[in-house]
Amino acid sequence: METILIVDDEKNYLLVLEALLAPEGYEIITTDKAEKALNIIKDSDLDLVITDMKMPGMSGMELLEATKRINPDLPVIMMTAYGTIEMAVEAMKKRAYDYITKPFQNEELKLTVKKALENYRLIKENRLLRKALSDRFRYGSIVGKSKPMLRIYDLIQKVADSKASILISGPSGTGKELIAKAIHFSGPRKDGPFISVNCGALTETLLESELFGHEKGAFTGAIAMKKGRFELADGGTLFLDEVGDMPPSLQVKLLRVLQEMEFERVGGTKTIKVDVRIISASNRNIKEDVAEGLFREDLFYRLHVIQIEVPPLRERRDDIPLLVKHFVDKYTKDNQNKQVELHPDVWKAFYNYSWPGNVRELENVIERAVVLSSGGIITVEDLPEELTNAQVELEAERFVPPGMPLPQALEKIEERLIRRALSECNNVQAHAAAKLGITKSLMQHKMKKYSIVI
Repeated sequence: METILIVDDEKNYLLVLEALLAPEGYEIITTDKAEKALNIIKDSDLDLVITDMKMPGMSGMELLEATKRINPDLPVIMMTAYGTIEMAVEAMKKRAYDYITKPFQNEELKLTVKKALENYRLIKENRLLRKALSDRFRYGSIVGKSKPMLRIYDLIQKVADSKASILISGPSGTGKELIAKAIHFSGPRKDGPFISVNCGALTETLLESELFGHEKGAFTGAIAMKKGRFELADGGTLFLDEVGDMPPSLQVKLLRVLQEMEFERVGGTKTIKVDVRIISASNRNIKEDVAEGLFREDLFYRLHVIQIEVPPLRERRDDIPLLVKHFVDKYTKDNQNKQVELHPDVWKAFYNYSWPGNVRELENVIERAVVLSSGGIITVEDLPEELTNAQVELEAERFVPPGMPLPQALEKIEERLIRRALSECNNVQAHAAAKLGITKSLMQHKMKKYSIVI
């Protein structure tokens, strides 16, 4: 719903204009003082301002200039009963959208308002499109060529054109929001807004206001009307991050919105209809939360029409080289195109580490290493302590199949350690045995046991 602010010191005109424009489906805010109007423009999400030219105190021309300083794109239509060519020229020079003399023709005014709103809508859409193109939120922003990532690319392609709700699950730091953006910008809503909200980062009251908006005076601190994320996402996509952390009371309200695509702002009574695609994400197992009564089952199935599971980085190690190159290129560009390479021990540390923070952690490590490195080489000294310690971790899950009995698993690990020690010691058995803390004769016995030939 588009919101119009009308400013005129003659209250009769406020009543006439509201009666004329409200039936067209616009939300109307009125005030008889330009000073009050300026505060509304600062604090509210408006789509058009219609203001009288001559008013006591701040004039309409002064209000026009102040509005353009706050939001240069917001259209302003000027009205006056004392119209002259000079005044019209001055208003247009100061970037008024149009100039109307009183008394006006109703249909002419409605047509001017409609054109101004359409023009502003195009400006906002172009701004969003430019941002989308500059951010390149397509497959190019998701880095990876491993089998799990290729499956995700295939899913993105299949679901992008539909309106089905999508739940993206996976640990924190795996790039769930990047996938949501790739879906949005690959589909028919790509020119519409992509709006996100973190459901786990806000209190229940704040989250409700963020989602559905609020009216002026709805609660302490609500000094002006505010549109919520659902309203801002109209015609586009709303991304509900960490939706599993949403309080139960809001789950009920969200379910109603998903069913009807309509809601009221907090403290309001007017029903607002929207057309929004929902993509949600969570690092929790929401199905388990449903079984434990922590999450509504009916809401889960509304959000879970299609599920995309993003694996942790430790399960897609084939992507590490691509990710490293991507982040090295990014942060060397941020550091005056500083040229760096990775020492072999750094690669070894990267492969041995379990990456509990996933891709986000890898990016942070690369950024730090680029800054700290000297001589064009990133060494293990440039890495955080947890990574250098990880060089000696076994990472048994990498080479022990799930469900393997313990005796066989231990043998697998033992064989792996022996082969690695020999490789690191250039196949010198005495050195490899010393590295493992065993005798050379025991080393030879184990090599025979595992058919290790050098």
